Amino acid sequence: MNDMALDRAGVTVAPAPGRLARVERPPRPSALSNALVFGWRAVLKFRHVPEQLFDLVMTPIMFTLLFTFVFGGALAGSPREYLQFFLPGILVQTVIFNSVYSGVGLCTDLQKGLFDRFRSLPIWSLAPFAGLMVGDILRHAIAGGIILGIGLLLGYRPEAGVPGVVAGFLLLFVVGFGVGWVFMTIGLLVSTPMTVMTFGFTFIFPLVFASNISVNPETMPGWLEAFVNVNPVSHITTALRGLFGGTVTAGQVGLALLAPAALTLLLAPVVLALYRRK
Repeated sequence: MNDMALDRAGVTVAPAPGRLARVERPPRPSALSNALVFGWRAVLKFRHVPEQLFDLVMTPIMFTLLFTFVFGGALAGSPREYLQFFLPGILVQTVIFNSVYSGVGLCTDLQKGLFDRFRSLPIWSLAPFAGLMVGDILRHAIAGGIILGIGLLLGYRPEAGVPGVVAGFLLLFVVGFGVGWVFMTIGLLVSTPMTVMTFGFTFIFPLVFASNISVNPETMPGWLEAFVNVNPVSHITTALRGLFGGTVTAGQVGLALLAPAALTLLLAPVVLALYRRK
């Protein structure tokens, strides 16, 4: 029955006082709806944990300005020329650094017992992880937009125009998605968010700085150049430079996507298994 009932004469009457009316059960929220709600929760963390927003904004600004004006003249003859080479690389570096917050956020929620509450709710079981990914995409978009804006003010010009920039940012989102699984695995294995950051940066610092983000590997010793040439971060940076410059090849994009795809296939089941075990 609905809010109103019919008497014997067929006249619609209200239910008796103190009597509950029978209503239809509301539809179960979809997986997409659950993911968006948890994504909005990740956005709200910026207001409650402002230091994350500070790191998100100040770190890319600092690296962009510092590397451009300190190393630009020595490495490329002028800061503006160096910026054409360096800016895609600093975008890759920023996305990888920001991915650490996936594990930090996950470990923080586990430490506070929030995931135990989430498991008791009638929601899609993967919604909390999807929410973390949505928050990551927002962080990558904000940081990337800041870096690109500063680069344009300093004289950087992407030769591929808007389509190249959009394609480049899509590649960055895919990279952030794949790398995020690494830090979510760490977040499930260690006990404190600070430990996640320590392990995370210990893992990514050699990969990021032993790459072609800042310098051309041809200037390096032979053994280091060999490592840089097979480093997945170098492949991602090369593809992003090609997308922004309009010179990218299908092979470069394929090499750039290889590492994020492999990380997702290998670590996503591990994350889900650790989550269910906890």
